[in-house]
Amino acid sequence: MFEYAGFGGLIILALNIWAIVSIVGSGTTTGSKVLWILLVLILPIVGFIVWLVAGPKSGRISA
Repeated sequence: MFEYAGFGGLIILALNIWAIVSIVGSGTTTGSKVLWILLVLILPIVGFIVWLVAGPKSGRISA
């Protein structure tokens, strides 16, 4: 198991919190939100990267 400490751990925590808030604010189904949140919580770094690339987007309109 990986151990995150110090400044790097704080950055990972902040990014994961941002991801979870974005997932909750997305327009996807509740089941999909739960799966994405579990992925980010169980695999903090890999889950965040996968969510960043393929995760549900927030309700913002893109140009």
